[in-house]
Amino acid sequence: MQVNIFGLRGCCFGIANMILVKRMRETLYSSLLLQDISFFDSETVGDLTSRLGADCQQVSRVIGNDLNLILRNGLQGVGALIYLLYLSWPLGLCTLIICSTLSAVMLLYGSYQKKAAKLIQECTASANEVAQETFSLMRTVRVYGTEKDEVERYKHWLGKLADISLRQSAAYGFWNLSFNTLYHSTQIIAVLFGGTSILAGHITAEQLTKFILYSEWLIYSTWWVGDNLSSLMQSVGASEKVFQLMDLLPSDQFISKGLKLQNLLGHIEFENVSFHYSSRPTVPVLQHVSISVHPNEVVAIVGLSGSGKSTLVNLLLRLYEPTNGQILIDGFSLKELDVMWWRERIGFVGQEPRLFRMDISSNIRYGCTRDIKQKDVEWAAKQAYAHDFISSLPHGYQTLVDDDLLSGGQKQRIAIARAILRDPTVLILDEATSALDAESEHNVKGVLRAIRSDLATRRSVIVIAHRLSTIQAADRIVVMDAGQVVEMGSHRELLLKDGLYARLTRRQADAVA
Repeated sequence: MQVNIFGLRGCCFGIANMILVKRMRETLYSSLLLQDISFFDSETVGDLTSRLGADCQQVSRVIGNDLNLILRNGLQGVGALIYLLYLSWPLGLCTLIICSTLSAVMLLYGSYQKKAAKLIQECTASANEVAQETFSLMRTVRVYGTEKDEVERYKHWLGKLADISLRQSAAYGFWNLSFNTLYHSTQIIAVLFGGTSILAGHITAEQLTKFILYSEWLIYSTWWVGDNLSSLMQSVGASEKVFQLMDLLPSDQFISKGLKLQNLLGHIEFENVSFHYSSRPTVPVLQHVSISVHPNEVVAIVGLSGSGKSTLVNLLLRLYEPTNGQILIDGFSLKELDVMWWRERIGFVGQEPRLFRMDISSNIRYGCTRDIKQKDVEWAAKQAYAHDFISSLPHGYQTLVDDDLLSGGQKQRIAIARAILRDPTVLILDEATSALDAESEHNVKGVLRAIRSDLATRRSVIVIAHRLSTIQAADRIVVMDAGQVVEMGSHRELLLKDGLYARLTRRQADAVA
């Protein structure tokens, strides 16, 4: 019967463990996804995945083992102490003093275990980050022959883990020594004072025997409480960062409900926009930028690397907020609009598009909220000149995306198809043709021309490009330098000005020659 009860209790705590870890990971993952982009600028991927994995699993020990045993042994110890005081209060007080000393050592040991567990989780997260980074950049590691360097980086964190574990073992040895010393002290005191009490006629030999047995029970209960408490403190130390992350409030973008315009035209205005990153307040990225983009207009933004081109796109996507100035959409401040509604109406293709490990059809459909049929997916792929190479793959549109399977240009064409499928009011191409060959780039420029001439779907198009041949046909070209707009006009007008744009054009022409 007792075995069945223990089995049932173990089953119940096992189920509670599973539910606890599942809910913790769901809550933590949801909390992380709703943070501002600036949060991910300061946190590493390896650290966050370590919190989701090892740290959450560590917390499960609290409810699955530690709390259960602490409660059981605590109740047993209290019961034993009451009976000891009933048998002989002088001997009971002596045992209580010894248990109090053991409890003080236990609290010191538990406090140390909490700090050590926190350091272990941090070092484990750092080691995971090194391993994840190395594996994701394995080709770079192999080409530069830095395998030994990466092993040394990993061994550095393993060494720190070993040092902390060594100190933990020493602390555990001190805890064991304290227990054994105080345990034997209890036996000696019980025999000496008990024997004296028997001779004096205060207690009987039977009472002394009971006292010795219950005092051992009390000591061992204190020991188990201390041992489980140290494990509990380890779990608390390991989960401290987890609970901090879980308590983070979602970004204001997801809390506030903004406006949803009934008829979005796509008139975009940057009014005196300035920006700097919070981590570098003294380094301005944008300074008093004023640009307007009209509906059905293609505006190209060019400039040297670091001039602030991509930052403008990040502000338009509301990944960051301007430090000064404002961005207007059809006359409304971008801050007033519902951010999720706004992003649904933007098609974005980055310089290095990342595809998910799912089939190509799902990658093209990704993020599209309306009902999409397979023929729509194929139409978008044809518009991006991706249909032919997709059809030649082993499983066509159902082929699982793999880094070795697709070239950079093929990934960009899939990303362009994904943007086109959204039927966006605003289309943003951030170096979207950088990995395309000459023929594919020519085809994509044909797509841009088709977008401009399609009066049924008026789109504002923003193109960021280093290849100036890509944007020569743009309605307006904005030239940026050091976070400021230095020139603006058509391709011909800017060549006549003989400024920065003309110099960049000549340099590219010389490089091709």
